[in-house]
Amino acid sequence: MWALIKDNKIEEIIRFPKTMVIDDVTHSRKIFTAWTWDELNAIGIYTVEAGTQGDDRFEITSNPTYTYSASGKKVTTAYTTTDKVLTDTNDVDEDGKAVLDYKGNQTVTLGLKSIAKNQAKETANGLIKQFNWLVERSIYDSSKTIPSAVGTYVGKIKADCATIEAAIDGASDMAAFKKLYEWEYNEDGSVKTIAPIQNWSDDYDVKTYIR
Repeated sequence: MWALIKDNKIEEIIRFPKTMVIDDVTHSRKIFTAWTWDELNAIGIYTVEAGTQGDDRFEITSNPTYTYSASGKKVTTAYTTTDKVLTDTNDVDEDGKAVLDYKGNQTVTLGLKSIAKNQAKETANGLIKQFNWLVERSIYDSSKTIPSAVGTYVGKIKADCATIEAAIDGASDMAAFKKLYEWEYNEDGSVKTIAPIQNWSDDYDVKTYIR
């Protein structure tokens, strides 16, 4: 990005090359790629350095603020980040009164913990439903039993889900919650430790039954 500076003030943030009229002179959009920085600076156009935004999984990032440095000949970008709420919050209106649904029950905005637990349940259900056809087959043909390996795997997935949900509930603060998403890697780039939030049993023994 670029910024148009006049009298040491930011007049405009330019996200894409475009035709510019500066001091009654029309400049083609090509100046942004063809001109040197000294040439651009001479007509008041400076580089905009990107700032660091928060992690959308855990944080809310503000709109950017821009600061021009005459000595540095550039504009810097800054953001403010705020942690998202971990726990569920009862919804209230502008007067502080409870917001109710059409049946008169309190509405709730889910916190990160509830969202993460719901995602864990969805993942578990998705892994298990790959074997639904075996259940249906056994209903229509009693001679066709569900392989023991599948039953064992399904049991492991249910246990995994319970473990993940317990870990989510046990996260006392945002730092602990973030650790659930951290992977550890060896020097060669291979996985050393799976992120707790993704620690599901492998399906090696049941691959042939997946539909």
